Amino acid sequence: MEYLNKIIAAKDWLENNYDMDNIEIAIVLGSGLGAFAEQLDNPIEIDFTDIPDFKTSEVEGHKNRLVIGYSSGKKIIIMQGRLHYYEGNSMKAVTFPIRVLSMLNIKKIIITNAAGGLTGEAGQLMIIEDHLDLFCENPLIGENLDVFGERFPDMSKVYNPEWINIALEKGRSLGINLTKGTYCYLTGPSYETPFDIRVLKVLGVNAVGMSTVPEALVAKHSKMTILGISCITNLASGISTKPLSHSEVVETTSRVSEDFIKLLRGIIEEL
Repeated sequence: MEYLNKIIAAKDWLENNYDMDNIEIAIVLGSGLGAFAEQLDNPIEIDFTDIPDFKTSEVEGHKNRLVIGYSSGKKIIIMQGRLHYYEGNSMKAVTFPIRVLSMLNIKKIIITNAAGGLTGEAGQLMIIEDHLDLFCENPLIGENLDVFGERFPDMSKVYNPEWINIALEKGRSLGINLTKGTYCYLTGPSYETPFDIRVLKVLGVNAVGMSTVPEALVAKHSKMTILGISCITNLASGISTKPLSHSEVVETTSRVSEDFIKLLRGIIEEL
């Protein structure tokens, strides 16, 4: 119950200090993708450090704040940054903000990330069709929070098929280099070995990364409708001939930022 009480306390703090009514969509922005938050109308910024039990990430490209504003006339809330398991956080801490957003009665969420590509090309945007979570310490382990969902939640359609089609159609209409595929969560912080990638490619994985899946599991348990988007920032180990680096991730997301922002705006219009 202590964890649930912390969620309630963070929710209450936000409601007592800001107008949290009528927020239609939550968005989690991955490494280097935070520029979308700068495009909102009438933005209000809330530092993670001000919110009870919100922790901050030390990873480049994460600004550690919530931003509330309007896009296409819809009120949305953005996580401009996220926590990672590889930083030494528990999965409960990593997914704590998702629980708070759900308790604020937000039912729609778009989760984005920067990822390594096993197929396609660097700079491409990929709509997540499904994920592989064999390497993820499940954040639902422990006492079930009945107020959010059942003990054994169905995961047959984590990412909403209708929303996937909306995103793909919007990408085509905007002329954006867009694909769909399966995302695999790996803990990090080390990048994958070439053999890791060869095995994952045989399994049908299209992109790999160190986030998103824990958040998606908790969002699904909380009965939120989910869309996932990966920005393919580099070709994975053994496919690319050069060493992998986080600076390349940030540089590539910056380069495709315009397409990413256009796509998000277009999707929000349709949801």
